[in-house]
Amino acid sequence: MTGRLRSTPFLPRRAVTVAAATAVCASLLAGCGLAGASSATKDPVTVMTWAPEGTAATNMPGMPAMAKAYARWVNEKGGINGRELKVITCNEHNDTVSAGRCARRAVAEDVAAVVGSYSQHGRAFMSPLESEGIPYIGGYGVTDEEFTSPLSYPVNGGHATLIAGSGRQLAAHCERVTLVRPDTINGDQMPSLISAGLAEGDRERARDVRAPEDASQYTRQSEQALELLEVDNLGTEGACVTAALGDRTDTFFDSFRRLRQDSRQIRLASVLGSVQQSLVDRSGGPDSPFEGASITGWYPVADDPAWDTMRAVVREHAFSDNRVDVSDPGVQTTWIAYTVLHRLIESIGDGAVTGRSLRQALDSGIGADGIDTGGLTPELSWDYQGTLGAGDYPRIANTMVSFQEVRDGRLVAAREGFVNVGRTLERRYTYAQNEAATE
Repeated sequence: MTGRLRSTPFLPRRAVTVAAATAVCASLLAGCGLAGASSATKDPVTVMTWAPEGTAATNMPGMPAMAKAYARWVNEKGGINGRELKVITCNEHNDTVSAGRCARRAVAEDVAAVVGSYSQHGRAFMSPLESEGIPYIGGYGVTDEEFTSPLSYPVNGGHATLIAGSGRQLAAHCERVTLVRPDTINGDQMPSLISAGLAEGDRERARDVRAPEDASQYTRQSEQALELLEVDNLGTEGACVTAALGDRTDTFFDSFRRLRQDSRQIRLASVLGSVQQSLVDRSGGPDSPFEGASITGWYPVADDPAWDTMRAVVREHAFSDNRVDVSDPGVQTTWIAYTVLHRLIESIGDGAVTGRSLRQALDSGIGADGIDTGGLTPELSWDYQGTLGAGDYPRIANTMVSFQEVRDGRLVAAREGFVNVGRTLERRYTYAQNEAATE
């Protein structure tokens, strides 16, 4: 399934009229504004956003920064349906202890939801949230728990769709593919995912190279990648190398280029989050070694008009905050997650906004077509009909990816619209079951 989703700009509606605001102001101190009037009539909504910052591995400082900017934007306009939005942030530090601590803090602060967050430690954070009925809306999508917990409401298909989509994208260009991926539990799923995508184009399974997440150089892994590609003296014709190492992806490709100066003969590939526009800019723009690389993402390219509202909000409310990069998929995921929260709060109306009421709204689908994110995703719904319900990923509600490539130093669409990898994920699950049965 492919196709261009409609792009509908999203602007929050005012929850109170100017006349109502004036009436409230009459009973308060002179000079109060619309935001003050709105927050005085309804209880605020408190949520949390967490992400790792200042670590030796993956860092996502733009996600909490985007959450704060979103809150400033809606509160300046009177809040969401007359409610002030309060955002608490937490540094997850990319470790289990801190992830659990952030979740327990969310419980202690009595937040209505955790929104637009990143953590690789699903077991540490999901259990405290589940015990208190706090929904996890729009996680980045790197843990199994995000796609299995009934309290998780993912807005993308996680790394599973990216890696499967990368296989689909590379199948059109590559006779042989080597995958360089983290030597972690989450990384262990990647070979079968990319191989399922390659199989859609009748390509053979990907070669697998494990790598540490926080290395300062990847010479040994680069040697392994080349050896696997050139096995049986096949040379580099039709050979591709894809790496998904988060912040260390550019470190790997730097080691790879140093090892083999003619590496441009080998097609490079990755996924958004591991390679994005800022990395292409830093590495030379049009002269970047990533020129011509195939990149798989969740959302439309960063210059798509569907992002216009987000760009305007960043300019007005985070213009001096260099943590907020509008091309960063973490920032984009946080924006979409808060868009979902916005719709939910509007749907609740004058009722209490709590974890329970948000879950009820989420589980109902808010109408037959789900939640509209302005063309950034399909309409999202987490009811039985809206989720994939396959194997390891029963909570996936969005199986769409975008095929992108680096052209003249810019990440651009390699094809129009989205590509549905739902069937690829189901194929991977069936394939893994058959493999397990023959062992």
